[in-house]
Amino acid sequence: MNVTASPPIPRAAGSLPLVGHAIPLLRDNLAFIASLRRTYGPVVEIALQPGTRTVIVQDPVLIQAMLKDKTLDKGRFFEKMGQLLGDSVVTAAGEEHTAKRRQLQPAFARGEIARYVDLMRDEVHTAVDGWVPGRTLDVREVMVELSLDMLARTVFSGSLDDTTFRRLRHDLSVVMNGVGARVMLPDWVERLPLPFNRRFDRARDAVRATVHRAVDDLQAAGHDTGDMLSLLLRAQDEATGRPLTAHQICSEILTLAVAGTETTASVLSWALYELARHPDVEARVLAELDDVLGDRPVTFEDITRLPYLGRVITEVTRLHHTGWLVTRRTTVETRLGAWTLPAGTELAYCQHALHRDPALFPDPLHFDPDRWLDSAQQPPAGAFLPFGAGKHRCIGDRFALTELITAIATIARRVRLDLTRDETVRPVARATVRPRTLLMTVRPRRRDVRDV
Repeated sequence: MNVTASPPIPRAAGSLPLVGHAIPLLRDNLAFIASLRRTYGPVVEIALQPGTRTVIVQDPVLIQAMLKDKTLDKGRFFEKMGQLLGDSVVTAAGEEHTAKRRQLQPAFARGEIARYVDLMRDEVHTAVDGWVPGRTLDVREVMVELSLDMLARTVFSGSLDDTTFRRLRHDLSVVMNGVGARVMLPDWVERLPLPFNRRFDRARDAVRATVHRAVDDLQAAGHDTGDMLSLLLRAQDEATGRPLTAHQICSEILTLAVAGTETTASVLSWALYELARHPDVEARVLAELDDVLGDRPVTFEDITRLPYLGRVITEVTRLHHTGWLVTRRTTVETRLGAWTLPAGTELAYCQHALHRDPALFPDPLHFDPDRWLDSAQQPPAGAFLPFGAGKHRCIGDRFALTELITAIATIARRVRLDLTRDETVRPVARATVRPRTLLMTVRPRRRDVRDV
């Protein structure tokens, strides 16, 4: 079937010359994308870049087919991330992605993740030590700092001095906040001499310089520190058989930092928010921790022995999924359901909107960890994609789950975080979907369990 024989794809209303749908996306991207699910059918076209078709895919079956189609490359979102951050396993497509995935896989092996748990837990304790009872925390900012701390310990093994680390944390935050906007805006906007662009470029270059120095220092020292950076230094470029260059290592770490820490921080923030809103859920989490752990620290072996906490995190990733636009691009004429799409068509779907669709999840805005025990509530294939699907499924999925369970298990037993306002916290989509403002007050537990 040729392209003209396909059913017409509806075009979303509200497009303007030159900027397309950039204005509603910048004003409230989540509301705009959610409105497409309510108004249009399985596919709808929006305008992002002049001369390029962008089709939003909204049907789970089509999304599953899109993610598993090996002829597609990763599309604009990941292409722009590659331009901004460098080529990495996250941004690469095709055989290049497969090769990079093999290079990085040892860093995410079961044994390596098991070693990371102690480092993660220590960073959580250090963070909680600084929380003063009765004081109010900006939870998302605190979780960003914690996520960066955990990443730095697992990647650099604490080799950065305090001043360098604080500067790296600040620069990474600037980069994380800027990536989402740059991906969505037309290409010509990033060439303008705007303060936003200059700030982003300075921060990205500073992060690269910091990582380059860490690579040089480790190579000069000549010993294996057992961290992720050491594993990357031992990896080989499959095309040349040589070790990865400092630039290649820096691109992997920079992309991992942006993709991993921002996502982890957002999920942790939403998890603490839901525990505060649902005391019954929190009580069950604490009871399970007491039953399984007693007074000892959480370890890697406990990750699969905390099923209720696991369901809590699963429900958080459903109701508050951090991904709001995942892209692919057709490289050849491609059949997707009833539609034949020409090469060069941008495809995208929104996990956040997908996971809140009432046609797929009963009472979707209700936080219910036990929905995952009810066979009648199980979503159809392709409707729940916390880590993506297909060959580009997130390489760090086990690492992320271990990090989340370790952090929540440690925080929940030491303090309770209460909402300072009796209101629903609104999500906002930047690099990830995160709480717009989440202020919580620190309360000590009556029995302060310290994992030592």
